[in-house]
Amino acid sequence: MAHALTALRLALALPFAWWMSQGGSAAANWAALAIALAIATDLADGPIARRSGRASAAGRVFDHTSDFVFVMGGLLGGALRGAFPVLLPLLVAVAFAQYVVDSYWLHRVRELRMSRLGRWNGILYFVPLVGDVLVRTGLLEALYLGALAPLVPWIAWLLVATTLASIVDRLLALSRTAPDSPAAGTTTRSPR
Repeated sequence: MAHALTALRLALALPFAWWMSQGGSAAANWAALAIALAIATDLADGPIARRSGRASAAGRVFDHTSDFVFVMGGLLGGALRGAFPVLLPLLVAVAFAQYVVDSYWLHRVRELRMSRLGRWNGILYFVPLVGDVLVRTGLLEALYLGALAPLVPWIAWLLVATTLASIVDRLLALSRTAPDSPAAGTTTRSPR
């Protein structure tokens, strides 16, 4: 069941990207439905896997990858429409690539390690997507929160800054634990 929910989120990624790239209320409504389903599946898949005793490193990889593909598609679609800075999906891709290198290439699959800032960024990437959808569907106005609409681009730019900070943080952490560093305990002896 947990994998089915994660697969649904992954299957929604391409249509969501398309709906985020399009103007008009119909695309906005479909995008709203897609992001609501994505958030619901993201909140449910982990607890279901843990309750059923089927939580695994492979399941976490599938979950993180589905989140990345969904968010990346939405941010890219929104950036193509001019709703978000193009820099944001580019930096998200770099941050995810770092996460993959750190977690898999350096054989840290058991503990899918991410910086605290990187973890928060991963959660907060949904915020500009939700904000954009709420503005485009008119739900923000209907909830008497229309004054918040100008915050959506600012949140996207704030995520550009925090994603850049996370990338630098991960680079510094990787350099401290590189295979030949003293912190890793594998320093080779000097030939002298």
